Amino acid sequence: MTKFGFLITMIFATILISCNLEKSKTNSESENLNHTEKEKDTLTKHLKSFKAELPTIGLLMYNGVLQSEVIATSDVFAKPTEDGKQLFNVISIAETKNPITTEEGMRFIPDYTFENCPKLTALFVPSAYDMYAQVHNEKIVDFIKEKNKETKYTISNCAGAQLIGASGIADGKKIVTWIGGGKQLQKDYPNLKVQNDSLVTFVEDGKFSSSNGNLASYISALNLVEKMTSTEHRKFVESYLYLDRLQNWDQ
Repeated sequence: MTKFGFLITMIFATILISCNLEKSKTNSESENLNHTEKEKDTLTKHLKSFKAELPTIGLLMYNGVLQSEVIATSDVFAKPTEDGKQLFNVISIAETKNPITTEEGMRFIPDYTFENCPKLTALFVPSAYDMYAQVHNEKIVDFIKEKNKETKYTISNCAGAQLIGASGIADGKKIVTWIGGGKQLQKDYPNLKVQNDSLVTFVEDGKFSSSNGNLASYISALNLVEKMTSTEHRKFVESYLYLDRLQNWDQ
């Protein structure tokens, strides 16, 4: 082989080795990037797809809502079975898609609006410290009226009872509100059978149920999840949430 031929061979060999090294580097970088992206993807695995065959639990939201009353319901109904099976669609609904700011200052983006809300099996109506704006919002009151026509269960927590009263859907039914709010509720909506909130934490009358609200909202949610599933599943959810620790916290 001539010196010129040897030189050409060496050049091609160098180029080939360089290309292979670059390809190997690119593949390695791509693998590292994919691995990094997977590590960053902490959202997708938590998203629960809407399954039309499952019962749908609707959580009404509006500015100033007490977030504990929304979270309590989602806490209970979003829990799977012991073998990881999804049992419910749990969705939040508001008048618009604008972010909702809770009483505590957190912001939530609702899943649906009044206009595109799917059919609900149950509607939970939470409260705010000042219900004037909600009770006088015809769109919210009308939404509750219309959804009550299709729901199997309609639940209020705390001062959410005022929206139930304003809608008229539970006239003649037992209801309870926040501790200290019963007398005014009865005065404003005389057709309701308002229970003594100093003695009654939770009451159920037909498809309607209600609680004092705040953490007592777990009671209304757990009662309904047992009704819609089983006592065994309720106990599983309670253990999942460590509610037994709360009951025995001072021991």
